[in-house]
Amino acid sequence: MRSPRDFFKPKVVGAPEPLREIPVLPSRMIHFFDPSNPKMAVKVPDIAKTVDIMLGNLEDAVPIDRKEAAREGLVQIGKNVDFGNTQFWTRVNSLDSPWFLDDLIRLVGEIGDKLDVIMLPKIQGAWDIHFADQLLAQLEAKYGVKKPLMIHAILETALGVANVDEIANASPRMQGMSLGPADLAASRRMKTTRVGGGHPDYVVRTDPDPKNPDAPRPTAQQDLWHYTMAKMVDACASVGALPFYGPFGDIADLVACEDQFRNAYLMGCVGAWSLHPNQIAIAKRVFSPKADEVAWAKRVVE
Repeated sequence: MRSPRDFFKPKVVGAPEPLREIPVLPSRMIHFFDPSNPKMAVKVPDIAKTVDIMLGNLEDAVPIDRKEAAREGLVQIGKNVDFGNTQFWTRVNSLDSPWFLDDLIRLVGEIGDKLDVIMLPKIQGAWDIHFADQLLAQLEAKYGVKKPLMIHAILETALGVANVDEIANASPRMQGMSLGPADLAASRRMKTTRVGGGHPDYVVRTDPDPKNPDAPRPTAQQDLWHYTMAKMVDACASVGALPFYGPFGDIADLVACEDQFRNAYLMGCVGAWSLHPNQIAIAKRVFSPKADEVAWAKRVVE
């Protein structure tokens, strides 16, 4: 086990010193875009002005034959776009993929000082974070990156959920975690009707009426993600990292999207993913503090 005294020391000579606290920045939505899609890429400067986090996606939804184009597209966007106060993130390919190493080498080498956070998919345990942590330190030192790149883990496998506390404590780079309901549902053999949604048969039913036991009994659909979200929020809160809800895949159902985002907000999440511009306003509305909450916080500080 690594000595606690060494936890906040650079792992490689020449790498930047790890942060002792996670920067608290507006993070209501992580807005995804495909850098390999020219129509999306040209909209990045304008969309960046409307969101808290812009994330160039290299993993799922990018076809295999477009992986290199997405990587190079992200490099060019990173070099040419002024993101201002908007955070600039990327989701790289999974650690066991043939693209992960090239993703990190190319991105850290070319735009390491522009990127804020590297999102890592399909994290299984602390060992995955340790590997990425060491590799990032090597690349930061090699390319002279001045600030440490943070790591954001996606919780999307049963093993990852089982190891969530160890993942949260694995490195001072841990910026936070996101719930990844699509792959997690597959990992668990869950039955859902859409990404980030539930199932109409997952219900709680009222007790029978003693006076009329054969009468129909009302039911209410329950949230399949409550347990996992609570575990993730606890793990993040215990180390000062930030928990996020992931994607709500049905971009046409804005009502259900807002409901799911609000459930996450009420449980302690600071933001969610937006996969389409029509989800940006929902995330802003749900994850922004109310006026009375701001007033109360000011009174506490004063």
